[in-house]
Amino acid sequence: MKKFLFLSLCLAAVAAYADDAKNEWHNTTLSDATIEKIQAAKYDYKKCVGDEMQKPAYQQQDTRNATDAIMKQCESILAKMREVYTDAEVPGVIADRHLKQMRMQTTREALQGMMFSAASRKAGNQQQ
Repeated sequence: MKKFLFLSLCLAAVAAYADDAKNEWHNTTLSDATIEKIQAAKYDYKKCVGDEMQKPAYQQQDTRNATDAIMKQCESILAKMREVYTDAEVPGVIADRHLKQMRMQTTREALQGMMFSAASRKAGNQQQ
């Protein structure tokens, strides 16, 4: 009886950990052209964020508010990257996960740069 109970618990555990098949990406490969398009969109996104950070209007704002405004300005480029993923038949869950990761990483880097810039401006004003 104990063996039967143990076996049924093991089978239930395996069934509980099974992934939803429609959200799983089965070992496909992206073509070199698709990878180049994704890298170009990623470059455009980071360039957009960098260019927006240089604008003087954001230098006067609170760093968190400025970073939020910068990220919203460049959101359309991420939409283009999502189109590249959907054209390559990458599942939406995986594409969204990658875009979210990229958005969060870029937001952290932008916020860090804005905070550093604000700190250096304050330090420069105090020395004069």
